[in-house]
Amino acid sequence: MNTYLADLHIHSRFSMATSRDIDPPRLDWWARRKGLGLIGTGDCLHPGWLKELEECLVPAGEGVYRLREELALPEAPEGEEPRFLVAGEVSAVYRREDRTRRVHLLLLLPGLEAARAAAGRLGRYGKLASDGRPTFSMDCRELLAEVLEACPEAEAVPAHIWTPHYSMMGAFTGFESVEDCFGDLAGHIHAVETGLSSDPAMNWRVPALDGLTLVSNSDAHSPSKLGREANLLGTGRDYPSLVRALRTGEGFVGTVEFFPEEGKYHLDGHRKCGVRLTPAETLALGGVCPVCGRKLTVGVEHRVEALAGRPAGEAPEDAKSYRRLTPLREVIAASLGISAAGKRSGALYERMLRELGPELMVLQERELEDVRRTAGPCVAEGLRRLRAGEVELLPGFDGEGGRVGLLSGEEIRELGGIKSVPKEN
Repeated sequence: MNTYLADLHIHSRFSMATSRDIDPPRLDWWARRKGLGLIGTGDCLHPGWLKELEECLVPAGEGVYRLREELALPEAPEGEEPRFLVAGEVSAVYRREDRTRRVHLLLLLPGLEAARAAAGRLGRYGKLASDGRPTFSMDCRELLAEVLEACPEAEAVPAHIWTPHYSMMGAFTGFESVEDCFGDLAGHIHAVETGLSSDPAMNWRVPALDGLTLVSNSDAHSPSKLGREANLLGTGRDYPSLVRALRTGEGFVGTVEFFPEEGKYHLDGHRKCGVRLTPAETLALGGVCPVCGRKLTVGVEHRVEALAGRPAGEAPEDAKSYRRLTPLREVIAASLGISAAGKRSGALYERMLRELGPELMVLQERELEDVRRTAGPCVAEGLRRLRAGEVELLPGFDGEGGRVGLLSGEEIRELGGIKSVPKEN
């Protein structure tokens, strides 16, 4: 069976700090441009978004949907249309053992009717219309029990499990295993989301995660961020097949990852004071900022190290493959010495998609000679280095995203810089 890429954790415009442009037609359009075969709907419990999903999507298989044909954007790229799987993130905030716990969970559901049922049950514990990611004042174990009562086929995936403030195993949440968090219902958890600030190799070091499928998703707050992390699957594009892969590992091929250093919480530090620290440096300072004396934010690498039972580089027998990539506009920018958000990088990005195909295919598979003819020698060399892992990394910390370097200023000048980009015919 052919493989496809799936991004299961995204958001709608009804979530806080998200783009107003997120709607089903644009999600369909961007999924095609990225090369995704399956995407989560995001925010499936929000009444406004759920109503919009019901109006815009039609069944396309068991538990999956496609966009209504008449709603497709005129300039939608050709190719196989993506499928939508009903999904949404929820936040549990509660007290246990004299500590406040803040845990985010990704819920996967077998259809829009199941979302209606789950919303009806969970609506008793929080205001579903206040945020696309609703907050419930209830223990994770009780939240999972309510979801399973409403929909026994549901799958719950602890989200971005190492993020310091809102995750199952982050430094400020305190749980050290699925069993600690979910108690007697831990057996219903089959997968965990590693998050942007860690990769599978970091998670392999932690024995408490053995036997769980390690998934990666974009957690996109705008359509253009789709697919920055994704899962590679060799299953049918339907809910039962996906859930079977998460529960057994069969058909789950691997993941596409950020460099974890790009994540906003990879290292320790204090953003306000511009302090970025390794775990060893944090320990030497007693966990306080050397500038202001306040408590430092303990990052993902530090927390993984604290719970690790294996040395770096050791992998379990059932470990899946993964590949580290960087979004194409960032590759363009780091290869030409220009802004990733600027007009020049945007124009070249559009040209590459138009002439070379979907972004994730370009990043992973397209011949470098094809890239050189379309985007010039700098971008071709930058992409070669990205694929080979020949990158310079400035790690993120305390909410400050990290950066990937590909070519130096001198190398860019030697290869002709932006002037080396071929003119369009």
